Amino acid sequence: MALKIRLRQQGRNNRPFYRLVLTDVRAPRDGKYLEALGWYNPFEEEQDKSLFINAERVQHWLNLGAEISERAESLVAKTAPSVIRTQTEKVLAHKAKAAAKRKARKKAAA
Repeated sequence: MALKIRLRQQGRNNRPFYRLVLTDVRAPRDGKYLEALGWYNPFEEEQDKSLFINAERVQHWLNLGAEISERAESLVAKTAPSVIRTQTEKVLAHKAKAAAKRKARKKAAA
């Protein structure tokens, strides 16, 4: 089962409210989710009341292989930049390892 961290729309007409949730990629936008990781209210004036994210749980699920959507990533970056930094470093290390492996394979073939 592929997991994704994304926003789930709630609220009423013209006043959306979003939950940051962990869900199966096949689930609809407002469908069933496995765990609520935070919330975002774009209409709230105060910064403290407009966004809450449980960074520890987001980091846990990212370490287990969950993907994160672009919008969810930008919200997590606002409240917990260390989570995104860790994830970016992990991706860059993986790309560097793959490049070194390709380079070694090319050198061995020549």
